[in-house]
Amino acid sequence: MKWKIMALVLLLSACSSQPQKTYYQLPSLVTERANTGGMVERQLWIEHVAVADYLSGSGLVYQTNDVQYVVANNNLWASALDQQLQQSLVENLGASLPGWLVSTQPLNSDRQMILNVTVTGFHGRYDGQVIVRGEWTLRSGDRIVKHPFEVLAKQTDDGYDALVKVLASAWKQEADIIAKRAINL
Repeated sequence: MKWKIMALVLLLSACSSQPQKTYYQLPSLVTERANTGGMVERQLWIEHVAVADYLSGSGLVYQTNDVQYVVANNNLWASALDQQLQQSLVENLGASLPGWLVSTQPLNSDRQMILNVTVTGFHGRYDGQVIVRGEWTLRSGDRIVKHPFEVLAKQTDDGYDALVKVLASAWKQEADIIAKRAINL
């Protein structure tokens, strides 16, 4: 009798399907790229984008209450989040700073600004808010600007697709602030 039950359990477990994994990439929100005619007036090196440990895995993160976070097992980043955030900054800052060369490589120039970003929050929350939080420093010569940030945005649609789109939009908002500060530094 035991072997029949074991055989039935094995048969049922073999027939069950694994949940499908879905992969996400931050969408590009750049609508227009500045045409500088090849003239580069200033340079910005995005030296480093770091994410908090709980964001460094492959799963998207959702905050379920004041103190609990869940990392998704089947809704995953298509590439490392820190790399996506850095590439998104290159696109957004490149579009917002006409006449600037924005790069992830050092440019070895006295006209070069250096940007470092630490992201401590990049997730959805139980109350429908999306959180993008952290701190960035922008250095130009001997001048340094250090700026903490927290962008709260409302997620109006359900699901991970909507979450990723709102995260990208909130990240672009912070990139726009960085661009304004860079121009004035």
